[in-house]
Amino acid sequence: MGDYAVAEPKVISLLSMSTRPFPVRRIYCVGFNYKDHLTEMGTTPTEKPVFFMKPPEAIVQNGDPMPYPPGTSDLQHEVELVVAMNIGGKNIPPEKVNDMIFGYAVGLDMTRRDLQREAKAKGQPWEMAKAFDHSAPCSSISPEMYTGVVAKGKITCKVNGQLRQSADLSDMIWGVPELVSYLSELVEIVPGDLIFTGTPAGVGPVVKGDHIEAEIAGLEPLIIDIA
Repeated sequence: MGDYAVAEPKVISLLSMSTRPFPVRRIYCVGFNYKDHLTEMGTTPTEKPVFFMKPPEAIVQNGDPMPYPPGTSDLQHEVELVVAMNIGGKNIPPEKVNDMIFGYAVGLDMTRRDLQREAKAKGQPWEMAKAFDHSAPCSSISPEMYTGVVAKGKITCKVNGQLRQSADLSDMIWGVPELVSYLSELVEIVPGDLIFTGTPAGVGPVVKGDHIEAEIAGLEPLIIDIA
């Protein structure tokens, strides 16, 4: 234990199909990476990817309940492909990115939509709409050595058995190599970083007691209940 003024924060980790857990350093999220989601949100396309962040403590492990957060009456689900980085760097060329990925997971970018709408209307930051406690449920990581490069495949989200979101990863405006490359021009990518790659159309509200099943072809499904 180090000689610090307060207790050291614990390491947040995700299980993986490898023998050791994956430590989470930072969580980067991409906004508006599917055209149909842009349309449903009434947003115009951007020239470059737009990023925001969540703290590592926002992680909810697969199968654990997600507490319904305070300060909202419109909590919404957003299913996303999550990329876990094994190697970092700055100004990474797109063609190098796939060799730097540890693996992939299924994530939910849970959003306090009413707070987001209010912040957008006032030109304020989204942090309290996106980066709140328990806002990043995530499945175990499937290592790239088993999955290969994940660039296409079905991505879906069901609530209480009802299909709400359905698309293909190939529908993303910016693929994983482009996203990671551009992000590495803004910040240094470090092993342990997670990147949530955006959600397709069909986002919607959930309430206490709802059962969410988020799936991506070839990866471990993410299953959580809203507590």
